[in-house]
Amino acid sequence: MSNRVSPGAVGLVLASCASLQLGGAVATHVFPHAGPWGVTTIRLLVAGLLLFAIARPAVRDWSRTQWVAVGLFAVTLAGMNGFYYAAIALIPLAPAVTIEFIGPLLLAALLSRGAREFLWVGLAAGGLALLGWDSWTGESLDPWGVTWALVAGAFWMGYILASRRVGELVPGQGGLAVAFLLAAAMVVPFGAGGVATILDSPGLLGLAVLTAVLASLIPYSFELVALRSLPPAVFGVLLALEPVFAALIGWVVLGQTASVALLVAVAMVVAASMGTTLTARR
Repeated sequence: MSNRVSPGAVGLVLASCASLQLGGAVATHVFPHAGPWGVTTIRLLVAGLLLFAIARPAVRDWSRTQWVAVGLFAVTLAGMNGFYYAAIALIPLAPAVTIEFIGPLLLAALLSRGAREFLWVGLAAGGLALLGWDSWTGESLDPWGVTWALVAGAFWMGYILASRRVGELVPGQGGLAVAFLLAAAMVVPFGAGGVATILDSPGLLGLAVLTAVLASLIPYSFELVALRSLPPAVFGVLLALEPVFAALIGWVVLGQTASVALLVAVAMVVAASMGTTLTARR
């Protein structure tokens, strides 16, 4: 892989971050009618069907080891997506993404076992403490929304490990496509009523499909292309900007205001994410 930074690849990653948060913003308009788990089910199902049609994985040739890896990957996808949507149904985009980021930051520190990485986690924890103080003194965050964001972050940790395993065992994007479909089957019991409501309304179905395209298909596709020409450190730094995009999209699209304390907390978590990426030993 070349160490040269391609402006086009940088643009793809930034567009991926924006598309992901825009998809979340669209999803919030469906939550009142179908709930976050109903929207999550449709998002995973549509993304899985589209990617399956593109990748056409030879699933009949998969070994038991491959299926187990994809199954575990699906569990992390289901939890990460479902609980994140449960979070943004209750709290604004920016704090939800900021809180969720503690998961991969903690994982990076645990894997590296270096003091510097734990310092970065400490910086992120300071940002979360600032969020808590802002919630206590200003506009409060729903405790369940905060809880679901933390749970989503925990599943994000598992997603990072499981996706690497699937990448090693399953060629192409077939593993991701099947994992999407399995994840949809896992969450449908929690969102069956919402799915029925979405399927019964062309308007809601259109928004749900748009959510799947914006929040799944476009980000994964753009990032896959970008990774071919971007150094991993640059890619990681760019992804660390997701809380910034969440604050921007939340403000522009949803009219969600951000206090000074929230913006400082976002900046602290972004700095911690960038620091972890740039000082990582592996």
